[in-house]
Amino acid sequence: MHVIESPQEMHALAQEWRRGGHTIGLVPTMGALHAGHLELIRRARAAAGRVIVSIYVNPAQFAPTEDLAQYPRPRRTDMALCLTCGVDAVFTPPDLYESGHSTWVMEEELSQGRDGGSRPGHFRGVTTVVLKLFNITQPDAAWFGQKDAQQLDVIRRMVRDLNVPVRIHPVETVRDRDGLALSSRNVYLSDEEREIALALPRGLADAVRQPNPIGWLRDKLSATPGVQLDYVEAAQGRLCAAVRVGTTRLIDNVPLPTEP
Repeated sequence: MHVIESPQEMHALAQEWRRGGHTIGLVPTMGALHAGHLELIRRARAAAGRVIVSIYVNPAQFAPTEDLAQYPRPRRTDMALCLTCGVDAVFTPPDLYESGHSTWVMEEELSQGRDGGSRPGHFRGVTTVVLKLFNITQPDAAWFGQKDAQQLDVIRRMVRDLNVPVRIHPVETVRDRDGLALSSRNVYLSDEEREIALALPRGLADAVRQPNPIGWLRDKLSATPGVQLDYVEAAQGRLCAAVRVGTTRLIDNVPLPTEP
């Protein structure tokens, strides 16, 4: 397994693979890999001749008050998991932004509302880093988790609008046994907070059976002790919600029923 820090070296290896007739699959991550990431890697491994996992905690998608410094970075564990999953290359750049970086990618429709309303500038950072990763790794396809539903929507739109020759494959949310969506930030939760956090997936599951899912879920989460509601919104056929439990921000979503 190649472990590469230099964008130039990563790009050169990707071009070498493409000249050799290999298809390339990319799984972009910020590390702290869990079973959800491993499912993305498994899907990529089944479909592509060469698999690249990028591990980069992207500062451009964090606000100054967010958890950039605290974000978990278990490099040794991540590398071991990638090796076990048969990853061909792990791209771990120390930084992807030159001094004086002044070029950004902005999607102006689907990035509004939901996390875009709560985290101004977040999706500018996401689209910019994802396009950079696509340019560096030259993938034929990339895999993203459905848990980050708005991110997936925005990346698909970016790929469409900018004619980026990368196929985007969504993978349904992987959940723990208790129903909580897997997230690298779950490690922040105490045992008590984790129990409280279950109100989010359970509320979503119940809400889609209600006549007014948005209003019902807003009321339900707002009335749950220990839960601070961020938003409940419907978008792109999914019911999406974000909450804080203690200092931990959690997001989740489920499909809305289709009209009969």
